Amino acid sequence: MREEDSSPLRPTRRSVLRLGGGAVVASALGASPAYAAPGTGTAPLGGPSATGRPVRGAVPTAPDRPFDLSGAATRWIHEKRLQQTTVLQSFAFDEDNQHIYALQVIRGGVQLPGEPRAYTHAERTRSGDLCLNRLSMDGDVLGHMYLKGFGHGSAMGVEPLGSGRFALWTECDADPETGHARGIGRYRYAEDTILHCSDPGVTIHRPQPGSISNSAAIDLHGRRLLLRYRRDDGVRFAVYDFDLFRRGSYRPIVDFPQPGAELGLPFQGMTLYGDYAYQVIGAFRDPDDPDSEEVGINGRLYCMDLSSGGVIQELRTRSVDVLLAREPEGLAVLHTPRPRLCMGYASGPVGGRKYSLYYKEAPEPDPAPLSPGP
Repeated sequence: MREEDSSPLRPTRRSVLRLGGGAVVASALGASPAYAAPGTGTAPLGGPSATGRPVRGAVPTAPDRPFDLSGAATRWIHEKRLQQTTVLQSFAFDEDNQHIYALQVIRGGVQLPGEPRAYTHAERTRSGDLCLNRLSMDGDVLGHMYLKGFGHGSAMGVEPLGSGRFALWTECDADPETGHARGIGRYRYAEDTILHCSDPGVTIHRPQPGSISNSAAIDLHGRRLLLRYRRDDGVRFAVYDFDLFRRGSYRPIVDFPQPGAELGLPFQGMTLYGDYAYQVIGAFRDPDDPDSEEVGINGRLYCMDLSSGGVIQELRTRSVDVLLAREPEGLAVLHTPRPRLCMGYASGPVGGRKYSLYYKEAPEPDPAPLSPGP
């Protein structure tokens, strides 16, 4: 993520009326405790979870094979704009309502109602101030809200609640000096409002107390949550039973170091589907920099087997060479009509960033065994 321009930009009169000059509290999401002490020990993916249920048996619709990262990538949404002019950070799908939600850091020069002045992009980054976009499935902006004190927006998830309702999961509780999140927040979307991380409508989970750079992705097929977090000894992934996590019980099923962290490339997104997790790392590719091709700027995709944390496939992707200046930004799985591993990219000049989505389709399911003859 690079520094953006800081030309003034103020909310529209409609936004000011809806925002009401201050923070608007979203609806409470239930009685999940804000903190519970983490459990100890882990259970393998194929064995019993903390609920006593076989993990694999609880996922009848989960894939038995991972996405093939070497497969061709198909362009879906090409160079569209978000509500702000900053880069896309991450995205997730609300498939029940046919919407895409996308996060970006608030651009420089924006003064929200109740703020004493406009802030620069660097100040917004340190404060963890985000713009949450609601998009059509064609990628057009339909609405937005602002999140203050949340983090960098490196991953997110959508939890369907029935009857068209849903909850959003993102990093939360940004360290005011660095913008790195110290927890995971669950909250409701409310158009044209400002939501502060400290508002009672946000349930904050702290599964790894004392850690930073927290981010989460969820897989509702497998009822699991993937957490990324950083401690002094490095960056790690942990997988949790989603329903237990939601209730404040933080016993990891498996916990392992983040692959590729030794390369020093920025983390750009992750997602979870079945017994496999995926991540993308990479930095901004400058077409005028002759060294950019030598440092993995195109992005590196990883597929990890959650039973061991081992990498089963790694690919330096070149699927978007049509975007001359680009940066990988976000991963998410779209489940219907056929599962797709979707990859986000930012492109365009400072002050005029655009985003694109590409996808790789899941492998064909194994054919059903033939019935025995008479």
